[in-house]
Amino acid sequence: MNVTLEQAEKIIAAAKKKAAEIDAKMNICVVDGGANQVAFVRMDGAWLGSADIALKKAKTARFFDMPTGEIGKLSQPGEPLFNIEHSNGGLISFPGGVPLKNKNGDIIGAVGVSGSVVENDHAVATAGAKAL
Repeated sequence: MNVTLEQAEKIIAAAKKKAAEIDAKMNICVVDGGANQVAFVRMDGAWLGSADIALKKAKTARFFDMPTGEIGKLSQPGEPLFNIEHSNGGLISFPGGVPLKNKNGDIIGAVGVSGSVVENDHAVATAGAKAL
């Protein structure tokens, strides 16, 4: 149960369309069920440093099967996942990573987006995920 390259390309196309609508230059990464990169695109002019962040957002969303923004809420001081971002070789605990589900609701991967404010990153990632 993994996202296919064909599905990843559709996810990236939908995410790129949303990014263009909000005039944002994004790095977009899709990982499979094992958190292995399937597809990646860096839109013209997107920040170089955001490429790694997009991959880590996708991996984080898949590792914990929840949007990275939710992990961020749980990782604040006094919360149950405080300091989790230091595990697994470094996680991203702010919005922009979203799990991908097939038509049966099984998680088959994740999409991670970085390159703008986190609200835009999340909106672009969500648009990509909805392409499934």
